[in-house]
Amino acid sequence: MQASEAGWQSDDLALIREAAAEGARIAMGYFRQDPQVWMKTGQSPVSEADYAVDTYLRETLLKARPDYGWLSEETVDSPERLSRRRTFVVDPIDGTRAFLEGYPVWCVSIAVVEDGISRAGVLDCPAKGEIYWAAADGGAFRNGQPLKVNPHREAFTVAGPKPMLAATPPKWKDRFTVIPYIPSLACRVAMVASGELDASYVKANAHDWDLAAADLILREAGGKLVDAAGAELRYAGTHPVHGALVAGSGPLLQVMTSVIAGLDA
Repeated sequence: MQASEAGWQSDDLALIREAAAEGARIAMGYFRQDPQVWMKTGQSPVSEADYAVDTYLRETLLKARPDYGWLSEETVDSPERLSRRRTFVVDPIDGTRAFLEGYPVWCVSIAVVEDGISRAGVLDCPAKGEIYWAAADGGAFRNGQPLKVNPHREAFTVAGPKPMLAATPPKWKDRFTVIPYIPSLACRVAMVASGELDASYVKANAHDWDLAAADLILREAGGKLVDAAGAELRYAGTHPVHGALVAGSGPLLQVMTSVIAGLDA
């Protein structure tokens, strides 16, 4: 990485970490306080907490970087962002259902994407007391401790939708310990980066804001998030929605990728 690249990524990481911390503080003011809730298209909930955090992040980050684009789950999208080289990709509360149910697995997710690739990312999980962050070629961290995916081993801890797990070849599936549903997709991918999970399937229809920060954290920890063709993802394009995915590393990632490729066939 050139010094100039390291400089702006470091500056942006510092900016989004500070913004995420304040966004998390705002969200905690609503957590377990019965915030007002509305239902979006597809019966997905959104709360006044989501909107409050989104407003704070949008105003703060675009004031600091007025030349950046903006893509957020809770802001109406604008094609104007497509003309910007760098874009903030934000989920003000990833895991809104968990948040509303008082379950602690949710986070504020912010990434800086340049030319389709995440270059700085943070997940602030205040109810768990965890903060993940990464910059491209700078490593991944949780609460200041470096992260590394698990090495290949004989037994695996995995997560994901039941149909995908069921389609896994028996010689691999028989080595799985499946953990219960994790409502925040960003947190689930970060758990692969931290070694709490070896891998996870991801059902189709995940969006850029669910993945952009967590993907970078996983990549910097030595893992990958890939589609059914085994390709890594690009973000902040015209269509910020993805098909079935796998997060993991090593031979297990290859096997699980072949599973989703077979399901898509």
